[in-house]
Amino acid sequence: MAGHGVRGLTTADNGSVIAILDSNIISRRSSDGTWNELIRSDIELSVCVISQDEIFVGTDDNAGMMRLVDGRLEVVNSFEHVRGRESWYAGTAIVDGKVVGPPLGVRSMSAAGDGSALFANVHVGGIPRSTDRGVSWHPTIDIETDVHEVACSNVHPNVVAAASAVGLYISHDAGENWAIETEGLHEPHCLAVAFIGAEVFVSASEHPFSEKGAVYRRSLDGGEPFVPVGGGFPRWTSGVVDTACMTASGANAAIIDQAGNVHVSSDTGRTWSRKASGLRGSSATAFV
Repeated sequence: MAGHGVRGLTTADNGSVIAILDSNIISRRSSDGTWNELIRSDIELSVCVISQDEIFVGTDDNAGMMRLVDGRLEVVNSFEHVRGRESWYAGTAIVDGKVVGPPLGVRSMSAAGDGSALFANVHVGGIPRSTDRGVSWHPTIDIETDVHEVACSNVHPNVVAAASAVGLYISHDAGENWAIETEGLHEPHCLAVAFIGAEVFVSASEHPFSEKGAVYRRSLDGGEPFVPVGGGFPRWTSGVVDTACMTASGANAAIIDQAGNVHVSSDTGRTWSRKASGLRGSSATAFV
């Protein structure tokens, strides 16, 4: 792994991990810790997810979708025909007088724990959803919400969250309807989201290049505002907590900020300790 850029970490139930190296290599870590290359791609890959033992891969090449089948990557043609796709566009921002921004791509993906739905967050293109294992795809949220990460609850299969530029969206019916939540956030710009126990955690900042951010929590029942995480977690993070930099597995959770501070909890986010610092360039977290 040394010398490679890593992104798109995702885990399987058997303890293996899938990672995208250098944006074009898919590699698998077995349960004994050994990494093996699965395939190389001529297309720039961005993120992957495992759903019902199938590996789906999103691309930064005009927001495409692929499936790993029998050792080869197959294009999911139906993703090219999502209703409203002609309105998708690459996000941009002005920094120091220069126009910057990522390409039009699949930024994050998530699968319902029972395999009933698969979600692909396109930046900027909303959240297409498939309920037939990727055979067909349909839009679920207005693309102007500018979603940065989508996440499914492992406890409640129909609950989905979307961290967006205007707040956190929650759906309790697998993406059919969405409600925006912002109360308690110091700023509405959200980049990362994760379900930890019976709560949803979200990172917020003024903008994606902010020098500081914050992480908030709230129960899935709703009815109350977001509150800062606390329990030893810093009130302000060093830089933002970006997409894919917040993760959970059972009672365990990890959050990493742009300065490379790794905060870990083993009690569903009640208490936290910093386990590492200075891991700059971090792009994703995963529990094995």
